[in-house]
This record gives sequence, structure tokens and C-alpha cells, in this order.
Amino acid sequence: MPLRSFLLSAAAAVTFSLAALTACGSTPHNAGGAAGKDVLDVIGPYEVHSLDPAAAEGIFTRLQVAETLVDADGAGRLRPGLATHWKAAGNGLSWEFTLREGASFHDGTPVDAAAVVAALEKARTSEANTLATAPITAVRAHGETVVIELSKQFAPLPAVLAATSTQILAPSSYAKDGTVTQVVGSGPYKVVEVAPPARIELKAFDGYEGQAPAVEGVVYKSVGRAENRALMAESGQADITFGMDPTSLQRIKGKPGVRVESALLPRTIVLKLNAEHPALSDERVRKALSLALDRPAMATAVLRDPDIAATQMFPPSLEAWHDKALEPLAQDLDRAAALLDEAGWSKSSGGVREKDGKPLRLTLLTFPDRAELPTMATAIQAALAEVGVTVDVRVDNSSEIPAGHADGSLDMALFTRNFALVPDPTVTLLKDYAAGGGDWGAMNWSDAGMQNALGRLATDPDHTGEKAQSAREAVAGTLQDQLPVIPVSWYRQSVIVNDSVEGFVLDPLERSWNLASASYAK
Repeated sequence: MPLRSFLLSAAAAVTFSLAALTACGSTPHNAGGAAGKDVLDVIGPYEVHSLDPAAAEGIFTRLQVAETLVDADGAGRLRPGLATHWKAAGNGLSWEFTLREGASFHDGTPVDAAAVVAALEKARTSEANTLATAPITAVRAHGETVVIELSKQFAPLPAVLAATSTQILAPSSYAKDGTVTQVVGSGPYKVVEVAPPARIELKAFDGYEGQAPAVEGVVYKSVGRAENRALMAESGQADITFGMDPTSLQRIKGKPGVRVESALLPRTIVLKLNAEHPALSDERVRKALSLALDRPAMATAVLRDPDIAATQMFPPSLEAWHDKALEPLAQDLDRAAALLDEAGWSKSSGGVREKDGKPLRLTLLTFPDRAELPTMATAIQAALAEVGVTVDVRVDNSSEIPAGHADGSLDMALFTRNFALVPDPTVTLLKDYAAGGGDWGAMNWSDAGMQNALGRLATDPDHTGEKAQSAREAVAGTLQDQLPVIPVSWYRQSVIVNDSVEGFVLDPLERSWNLASASYAK
């Protein structure tokens, strides 16, 4: 299907969905807190399949049940968490973290150095935990200070300790074999009940030494379909609703009783390429694929937001990494055709690019967990067909992407990459663009200059100076020039908030849902 026809069809499908949802009707909004309610009803798409910090996908830090040693604000700037301050010593091979006075776990035990060390030691045993990215040789208690020793300098260590997978749980959270049997944190809310996979009930923790939550309790429910979440928000069954899709947002904007809060996320939809593929190993072909994409049209048709078309890898929400001086990625079909010709891929009489009698045919793998990805994959298929590249779209489990990376069978993959899983993107990039690449980054590609720049960021303790900024610009520029991974679209997080709720603040990093600051209007 030609790209224009596909985009018109996508827009029509969105319009049809809106009409169908409107036909479902809705019930009036309830009064929320005005009726004396003291429980926030929170709805989202995230299911609860594990209590382990490495596998729980941050749900308990978002709900402000558990805390990390280091925290970060919405711009990614580090700030105190369970540690009030930290410093490097011993030529950067030893770090000291001073704990917050008076902090206690929900079971009444103190958050002391021994408990923190025990939690971090358990985290170190899991390869899936972000803590495994740091070259840690030892974690020990020294009075009320936690000391972490390294085998080599690693400047992003405090940022790693802000990752949600490094949350600090009480010793009572663990069974004898180290498995997490309950979540006993130190945040303003404590767990009353976890009913996997769809429900968590919380209550304000009386022993929290900081500002007490404005609302006594929280009930979180996982609801899979975005249109159902939207209907629950509109009917007053939800106070705060996360994970909204573009179609549902179009329907609910302007409805009485609710408002939409939005923020640009540090997340990008990317097209991963196998740089050892006979065609994709040629930088000219990779650039041609990028030049074939009409990103604003695709973002409009699929995500209903032309402003999030990716002009480079890092969105403006990553202020230190977004380079305004870079020439923006844009569509240029003539230039794409010229590059393919130059690379030896000529158009046959049927319009398909061929070289040595073989057609330029690629398989694009994506997954359905994010509803926009299969639709975006089809848009990419249509766009590349216009320059003579045949793409077969395959929708499968997300696990097939790292499997295809490992066995070399992957041609292309479409997925989203969150650059703020650790507040300092350096940590994610070191994994994604290591020599040979990473599961969610490059494949069979590396660049010595970029490796050098990332290495400087990993060892230079001054992340605010000119040298660090020069290194970040080198990384962004290399990705823009060589396109081992092609940026397609950025992401905007949108949340529906009932008008009875005030004080809610949306966190662009998605670390916290800031529920403790939310309250019902008087």
C-alpha cells in the first residue's frame, strides 16, 4: 500500500474508533473527594508479575512505596533519596553514601547501613539488575555510611543507584533463599495488599519522617485496554489514569470533569538495523532508509501528534543530550533513491531494488505490547516501498528481538527505547552501543570515536563541564551520521486527572507518580 493511502487509512481507523467509543456512552463523573473520599483510585496498564525490584518494572517506586539511595527530578538531575549526600574517594574507586537520619521501614525497623548493604548485595546477585552494569567489587557498612568499592572509575554510579531496580527493601522483604516475598519499603505509602496481576492497595505510612501524604490510601488497578481506561476516567471510576493512547485522548479532551496532563518523555521509537546484513552494512543504504521516512506524517497518523516526529535520537526532554546544532532527520525521496543507486541497488522494471539479481527485501520484527508499534511498522513498510525496498512485517513476542540479535537472524526491529531507566543515559548507551552492540541498541556495529566519548563520560566525575558536553555531542553526532539505529518518533506521556484532584505533578522520567502530593479539592 502506498504511504499516502496507508496514512489516510490509519487516520480513518482512528476516526472510526472514536465514533465507536462515543457510541458506548458514559456515566456522570462522581464527586471524588468532594464526597469525603480519602482513597485515590489509580488506573494504569502495568501488571504486577513480580515483587523483585529487578523485575517489577518500577511499580513500587512509582507508587512511592520503596525508595532508592539516590533520587532524580523530572529533568534527570540527581537529588537526595535515602542518602542525603555522596562523594567519591580513592581516585574514584570508592564512594561513600551518607544515609538520611530517622528513616525507617514500614515494619518499624531502621533504614541503617547494614540493611542497605544487604539489599544492594542481593541486587548484585541478579544479572538483570541495573546494578550489574557498575564495576562493583564490594559493598560495606561504615557506621551510618554505605561504602561502595569499584574495580575501575565509574562516574555514573550515583545515577545507577537511582534506578528503580536498586530500590532498598527491608530485610523482612526476603525469604531465606533471597526471593522477595513482600515489599517492605520506606516511602510515604506502605503496602496493604498485592493481588497479582491487577491490584495493589496502599495506606499512608505513619512513620514516614517526610511530608505525610495528603490522601490516606491508594488503590492501583491494572486495566489492559486503553479505551476501557479512558471510559473509567470519564465516568469518574478513576482519579488518575496512566497509559493513554492517542485515540482515547482525542475522545476525552474537552470532556467535563477531567483534564489531560502531558509531558515529553526521554523515550524514542527506533528502527534497529543489522549492520552485517549485505545491504544494511552500507551506510548509504541506512541513510536511504531514514530519508524515505515521512516522520511528521507517520506521527500524525499513528500517534496523533506531529510534534513528536524524531529529528534525532535524543528528544528535547533530555536537555544535555539533545543537540540543536544537528541537521534534523527529514524525508528526501530523491536523495534516498540516489544513495541506493550509488550503493548498487538499482530499480528493476517492477520497481523493486536489486543488486546482482537479488532483491532488497528485509524483515521487520516488532511486538504488540505497545499498540502503536505494529501500525508504525506498517507505515515504515509503506514508506520504504516507495523507494523500492520490500519489507515483510512480523509481529511476535518482544523476546524475539534479543533472540534474533543473539543468533544473527534479525534484519530490522522496531521498538521503544527509554533513555532514562537510569537518570544518566550514559549507562544505557554503554550497554546499547558496546562493541558489537546490544539487544536494544546497535547490532554488529561500533565506532571507536563514540566508544571513546562514552568512556570519557563513564570516568569523568565532572558531568557539567565542557569536556562532558563535548562527549555527549560526539555521541549524538555519530548516531545521526551513521544511523546504526534509526530514530522514528519520540513519545509523549499523557495522564487523565479527575478535576476533583489537585496537586498532581507528572514526572517525565516516570520514576514516581507523585501520589503523595495529590489531594482532593476542598
